[in-house]
Amino acid sequence: MNIPFLSFSGQHDPIRAEVLAAMARVYDSKWYVLGQEVEQFEAAYAAFNEVGHCIGVGNGLDALHLSLRALEIGPGDEVIVPSNTYIATWLAVSYVGATIVPVEPRLDTYNLDPQLLEAAITPRTRAIIPVHLYGQACEMKAIMSVAHQHNLYVIEDNAQAHGATYNGQLTGSFGHLNATSFYPGKNLGALGDAGAVTSNNPGLAQRIKALRNYGSTEKYLNNIIGYNSRLDELQAAVLSAKLPHLSAWTAQRQQISAWYTEMLADIPGLTLPHTAPGCSHVFHVYVVRTMQRDALQQFLATSDIGTLVHYPVPPHQQLAYEHLGWGQGRFPVAEELARTSLSLPVWPGLTADQVAFIAKQVRLFFEAQPNKY
Repeated sequence: MNIPFLSFSGQHDPIRAEVLAAMARVYDSKWYVLGQEVEQFEAAYAAFNEVGHCIGVGNGLDALHLSLRALEIGPGDEVIVPSNTYIATWLAVSYVGATIVPVEPRLDTYNLDPQLLEAAITPRTRAIIPVHLYGQACEMKAIMSVAHQHNLYVIEDNAQAHGATYNGQLTGSFGHLNATSFYPGKNLGALGDAGAVTSNNPGLAQRIKALRNYGSTEKYLNNIIGYNSRLDELQAAVLSAKLPHLSAWTAQRQQISAWYTEMLADIPGLTLPHTAPGCSHVFHVYVVRTMQRDALQQFLATSDIGTLVHYPVPPHQQLAYEHLGWGQGRFPVAEELARTSLSLPVWPGLTADQVAFIAKQVRLFFEAQPNKY
């Protein structure tokens, strides 16, 4: 079998006619920026996410950046972020000139550890950005409790967790503002870059609308210094066509992950995903951990099984943040995850036979080196 890490065929092939019809609708409308397609998708996604407002923007990083701007967070302020996340979470804080304050994740869930938040808060702390990493909801009750106690803003990074819940409430509906991405590989993906901000605060939603459009809510009248970060009409039309299928695709991801968990159980030296109580997981990626990560990845490649590492270098060890002076050992949990994590294929359309083949190859790898554990 040749099994790529990611394939769009299972999602896109059955709805090809729907998506092409949506694109043709935009072409024929002759209105290509902030038109009816964006408005309709914003309304549909707000309803899906059970929030009052959705504002489409250019991408997920812009969604985070504009959220911080809307909350008037900037130089002199501190923002708590996970030490283990994609670098975009950190970049947004850098964009506004605020100070990044990393907090380690739980080693079992890979998400921000709520028990470590109190120690990271200072008089300059303004916000917390929990990231629902890999598709698992963060423990939002504890995070929101700390934020409320210290009068802090919460901005959820919901780029990987469309449809996940904590205690029955959807991610992307807890924070004051919440950022998401519709990058093609996300659980709900566009055909290019796209993102959104969700909120239940009408005033903040209106500010995001202005910030994404040159600081303007009325043509040629600019009340604040804004940006050009508008969800494209074509991408909005594609997302509208795909959104009704998201729940079915999520169910497939969860079924595939259940197969993996059953077939890979009890392998010495291999750690499988753990879902915390009250949290649901939509499996943007299925991450296993082993000290033999690189060797396992190479072994699977010889069987034409694609894998990826999310993420091989934690943000504090990237050259972009070398100036902060956080060397080796500063955030050991993030560093361990970077050394040991491997993402297996998990995409709608992946079959039980394909999962069984992948699991068989993983077992063969570990059976070939029993003395290493």
